[in-house]
Formats: sequence, C-alpha cells, structure tokens
Amino acid sequence: MVTAVDRESEALLHRRLGELRPGDGFVGEEGQARDSSTGITWVVDPIDGTVNFLYDHPHYAVSIAAVTGAPTPGTWQVEAGAVFNPVTGELFHATRGGGAFLGDRRLRIGPPPQLSQTLLATGFAYAKAVRREQARIIASLLPEVRDIRRAGTASLDLAYVAAGRLDVYFERTLMPWDHAAGELLVTEAGGVIEGIAERPPGHDGLFAGHPELVHTLKERISQLCLLYTSDAADEEDSV
Repeated sequence: MVTAVDRESEALLHRRLGELRPGDGFVGEEGQARDSSTGITWVVDPIDGTVNFLYDHPHYAVSIAAVTGAPTPGTWQVEAGAVFNPVTGELFHATRGGGAFLGDRRLRIGPPPQLSQTLLATGFAYAKAVRREQARIIASLLPEVRDIRRAGTASLDLAYVAAGRLDVYFERTLMPWDHAAGELLVTEAGGVIEGIAERPPGHDGLFAGHPELVHTLKERISQLCLLYTSDAADEEDSV
C-alpha cells in the first residue's frame, strides 16, 4: 500500500537533503532517486509501517540513513542513521563509531538470554507462498521462546533490539530502506546484523541482536528450513 503521505514525505526529504547536501545521492522507497558525486547516498523510507499508519496504529516511522559505497546491502557502509516515530516522538539515532542513542540516552545491548527466555520479533511477507513457509517456521519456534512480537515496522523493530525492548529479530523480504538506519543502531549498540548462510543481510533474510543469540537463532532456523525442504520433497515424491 502506498499513500499520498508516503509520496509527499519522500518528496520533502528528497528536496531538503538536496538543499542541504547537494552532491549526495538519494534512494527512496517511492522511487525518488539521485546519483551521488560525493560517495554518500541517503537511503530513505518515508513511512515504514504504512499499513499501521493507515489503521492509525501508532507503530510506524521515518527511516533515514547515509551510506558510503554502492547503496546496496552487503556492499554499503552505513555512516549515520535515524529512525523517528512521529506518534511517540522517539528519535533513535546513530553514527558509525559514535554509538547509538534514544534521544540523549546511549543504547547498549545486554547479555543474551537463553533461547527459551528470548523475546523474538519478526515480520511476514505479502507473497502467499513465502508467508506459508514463514508461518511454519514461527509455529515451530513459538514453543521454544518466551514469546513472539510482530509489530509491522522493521526499522522500529531494529531500534527496539538496540534499546533492549526486544532480544532478537529475524525477517525475510526486507528492502534496503527498511533496515539501513536500523542496522547501524543495532551494531553501534553492540549487536550484529547477519544474513542467512553467506548471503548479505536483507531480502533473503536478516538477523539482528546479540552475537550469541543471533548464532543460536540462525542455527535453529536453518534446521527448520532443511526440515521443511525435506518434507516438501517427500510430498512431491509421494504424488
């Protein structure tokens, strides 16, 4: 879903960043783009959590990140990022090497809990086949963790991991603007951002949290993926 506010918000950000940083590039969810002559590109989601916005559910955000290198996950270096919830007024922000903050409060990820005491955040794709697979994995994980949260705004989920409001986060089918700012918040708070197997974090899958907890969750989800792949192959053979 795309609203007029998405487009107007992105147009405003495109114009203001062009005025403030005229040589920088721009990549926005709604299609605004500008090539970079400085090596810096702004990766922008004007409203992350559009469905929440449409339903007046107060969990959506503006996500803005400055990256160097190609504006592609796994290739870029995120230099600065901000995630702002206009409903609550909370501003999460980070600079590379300078730490992650909620307002003036520095954020730091604490010691990892056991998987059984982990509060796991995730999200679901819109494609039916992918959602079906995601549902099977989450159904298997649910008895193994403290609980699961699915709030619908990836940038805020990542900010909440950095702030200790969530323990770990996993999602598939993310776009670059969904996680550019959030991943810097997590890493500057002492966490890690990793992809599935050797793939870059992003569309194929993204894990965020304390390194030990991310490792544990990746291993468990890999086991479940192999199990369901094997089950699907057996079903095809029996037809």
